[in-house]
Amino acid sequence: MNQLALRKVTENVYNIGAIDWDRTLFDELVPLPEGTSYNAYIVKGSQKTAMIDAVEPAKQEEFLRNIEEYGLEKLDYIISNHAEQDHSGLIPLILEMYPEARLVTNEKCKGFLKELLPIEDERVDVINDGDTLSLGDKTLEFIFAPLVHWPETMFTYLREDKILFSGDFLGSHLATSETFSKDDAQTQMGAMRYYAEIMMPFRVMIKKHLRKLENYDIEMVCPVHGPIYKNPDFIMDLYREWTDDAVRNRVIIPFVSMHGSIRTAVEHLTDELSRRGIEVIQINMIESELGKLTTELVNSATIVFASSTVLTGPHPTMVYTAAVINALRPKTRNIAILTSFGWASKCTETLKSLLPNFKNQLFDTIDFKGHPKTEDLKRISELADTILAKHKELGLL
Repeated sequence: MNQLALRKVTENVYNIGAIDWDRTLFDELVPLPEGTSYNAYIVKGSQKTAMIDAVEPAKQEEFLRNIEEYGLEKLDYIISNHAEQDHSGLIPLILEMYPEARLVTNEKCKGFLKELLPIEDERVDVINDGDTLSLGDKTLEFIFAPLVHWPETMFTYLREDKILFSGDFLGSHLATSETFSKDDAQTQMGAMRYYAEIMMPFRVMIKKHLRKLENYDIEMVCPVHGPIYKNPDFIMDLYREWTDDAVRNRVIIPFVSMHGSIRTAVEHLTDELSRRGIEVIQINMIESELGKLTTELVNSATIVFASSTVLTGPHPTMVYTAAVINALRPKTRNIAILTSFGWASKCTETLKSLLPNFKNQLFDTIDFKGHPKTEDLKRISELADTILAKHKELGLL
């Protein structure tokens, strides 16, 4: 049962989307400890009415109930900012319900939508960057924003109300009964997790899009996931921080320890770094979920991978960890590898092969047999000295 139904954004603008309180995993990859929402918006002008995006097909019942409660007798346009199915999956149903409606999107998004969904060419109007669409007393402007986070993504700007419908951009996986963001720690953490897990690989493009948006007077940001921002500076300033080149005096150590040898090494490295004034975050990858890792990646200067050896390679969980970090492309400046093995090892070699995006950041590797001996602990202390020197070079100390 949908408990919230229709939510008013401002005069003649409504959120008719659905809240998914119980979803625990997104894209079969991203943990959702606080659920999520799929926001879709109705903008009613004096002459025409537009729907901006749709919702996840699994939430069809709630979506249709909200449409009914709104009393949407006539729909002229459906705007698709992004082709991914959690926002487009019900567009064919809406086109069937409103046979006079036109689907409005860019050429690339049109191609994606046709690949993913049964949509006919003759129902689609293709727009270009900067084009506008009049609803009478309301004007929609289309702003192309590729790679946030697919190649076809765009924003829709409602000029008269100064609202940016930002699609996936600036969103958060947060199921909440609040229509508007409280701009609090919970909201910030939800947005940071979302950025880290979905947007971080596109950091360079996001910086360009943020600069482009400086040319617009924006009083409200309406994303497709999470609450709406009445204070756009709250979320945009966070994105500026997360996407700039600055890193913090922090080392994160994702590790897997099978018999305690790697744990001993990690504890020793943690002590040595702490004595040198460097913040350390240990992440036991067997017990921690992906969100803990990804949020710590956003601003950390250094990553030290620490893995036990299974047969002759890294523990499978560390293989997964390295592959995820390589894909997310954090702005980390330094990478080191620390491994323990029993009788033979290609652990370091395999981990290096999993990190091609960081081949220039990899500065040290330490491999030791069995439990760390005195000479191994000495090498780990020297690693702490090397990290200290690199952090000083970055002006972090």
